[in-house]
Amino acid sequence: MDGMLAYFIAFLLGLLSYSFVRRGTRKPWQRARLPPGSMGWPYLGETLQLYSQDPNIFFANKQERYGEIFKSHILGCPCVMLASPEAAKFVLATQAHMFKPTYPKSKENLIGPSALFFHQGDYHLRLRKLIQGSLSPDAIRALVPSIDSLAVSLLNSWASGRVINAFQEMKKFSFEVGILLIFGHLDARHREELRKNYCQVDKGYNSFPTNIPGTPYKKALLARKRLSTTLCEIISERKERRLVGKDVLGCLLNYRDDKGEVLSDDRISDNIIGVLFAAQDTIASAMTWILKYLHDDPKLLEAVKAEQKMISETKNKGGNRSLTWMHTRNMPLTYKVVQESLRMASIISFTFREAVADVEYKGYLIPKGWKVMPLFRNIHHNPEFFPDPQRFDPSRFEVTLKPNTFMPFGSGVHACPGNELAKLEILIIIHHLVTKFRWHVVGSHDGIQYCPFPVPMHGLPARFSKESTS
Repeated sequence: MDGMLAYFIAFLLGLLSYSFVRRGTRKPWQRARLPPGSMGWPYLGETLQLYSQDPNIFFANKQERYGEIFKSHILGCPCVMLASPEAAKFVLATQAHMFKPTYPKSKENLIGPSALFFHQGDYHLRLRKLIQGSLSPDAIRALVPSIDSLAVSLLNSWASGRVINAFQEMKKFSFEVGILLIFGHLDARHREELRKNYCQVDKGYNSFPTNIPGTPYKKALLARKRLSTTLCEIISERKERRLVGKDVLGCLLNYRDDKGEVLSDDRISDNIIGVLFAAQDTIASAMTWILKYLHDDPKLLEAVKAEQKMISETKNKGGNRSLTWMHTRNMPLTYKVVQESLRMASIISFTFREAVADVEYKGYLIPKGWKVMPLFRNIHHNPEFFPDPQRFDPSRFEVTLKPNTFMPFGSGVHACPGNELAKLEILIIIHHLVTKFRWHVVGSHDGIQYCPFPVPMHGLPARFSKESTS
């Protein structure tokens, strides 16, 4: 009897042990479940629901209903959406190797498949390190006088009394700064060729991707070929003159892989266009929102003016009419306004990644091939991290924020390498705006349009005039 009992106990222990081992070796999809959520209609998914309303309302309603992890089906792709700081860190930083950057093929065709932000791994790391060299503190500091001059020239052109589209004008400024960053000095002919064709590519970037002649996308593809031709001319001239330089082009010409191979002209072109793309719309959108926020809060505008006028007085006493790097480091209130504007507007509302294998997160399955979307805007507008999140309040940034709750430039290995340059541009243009100009927004102040980044309605039409010096 004792032998039978011992045998039975051994059998039970073996069975439990086998079950435990089996459970531990199961594939993720065998022990985890998909996040809650709706996949919508067959093929269409929830794309129509997303684009028939404010996308922010769509995502906020989903989070309220399902929590901080939920699934959907958008633009023909099954997606898992993440609205917590911890989840965003998991995807973008701690487990970034499990999630590759992903973009529609039509957009890769317009920018160029070799552009930095389409890649991960060794190519991405080497290229990013080189480009960061052109964005080092010393390199950015050297750009201040030129950016200052560009800002003054642009703003003076606004003061004619005509109504301007603030967003489109800001795009001109950010484009010129991008040219400066990439090439340093560039002759007028090449600059105009790049501007004209890049604008055509920009117009077709978010259009329906069809090769039918005359459509915005087809025109953009043709303009993209012309861009490549112009860029190859510039690259050839730089090589002939053996001028490497410390600008982005110089850094790209310095690239070597582990076999000592250099980048082809086409790969260099792709990355130049990628930098132009990254440097333009997002920064222009941010600067346009700051114009609106300051316009809508006269008391805050006066406080920013007072800070900037003190800097002007310091410049005059020093006999230096241009801003310096040190001046831009001494704008505490203005810097908080920039940060709060980036939080409120959340220009990059979310980013796309794709799971390269089945991944389990907090008991949920993220299947291989599914898109993963960290929702920056949802995090930036979460009242747990930012009380009364719809109120514009720069004082929020007087205290240390919880980690991963403020990510206006992304996070991890794919975070925007040009974030310090972007903030520098914004600080310089604010300085000249508030010390030398007045502006009045024309028409309704409310409403948001997406193109694809959020912009005040109609690009914020405004009329500018020079501040009286009497």
